[in-house]
Amino acid sequence: MTSTTGTPRPSSLDPEIAARLRRAADGLVPAIAQQYDTGEVLMLGWMDDEALHRTLTTGRCTYWSRSRREYWVKGDTSGHVQWVKSVALDCDADTLLVKVDQVGAACHTGDRTCFDADVLLGDGAGSPAAASDQ
Repeated sequence: MTSTTGTPRPSSLDPEIAARLRRAADGLVPAIAQQYDTGEVLMLGWMDDEALHRTLTTGRCTYWSRSRREYWVKGDTSGHVQWVKSVALDCDADTLLVKVDQVGAACHTGDRTCFDADVLLGDGAGSPAAASDQ
């Protein structure tokens, strides 16, 4: 993560992992949180090197808040904790998949996931396979 002065924020992330990450211009990497046992996609957050280090070493998801410009540990205020089961880097090294055991709601609105409220296309509706079945 780069500070407002353009210098990197200090981090304890393993240098070998840090060297593999492809970050956005703001120094962040998107992190998708997924329920480990059901595959349910819960939310998307942002991590810098230090947030990833904290996630890997504490067993709890730590994110960087782009609006508040600070770290936050999922569940510290809401009680809706994400217990980390595994962390993987995608093939382009620019996205993290964090498999978690989600306690309570993942979304700040109180919904189970951040993708419950605004479905743009339902299961199978409008897909080429569904259209050919008619």
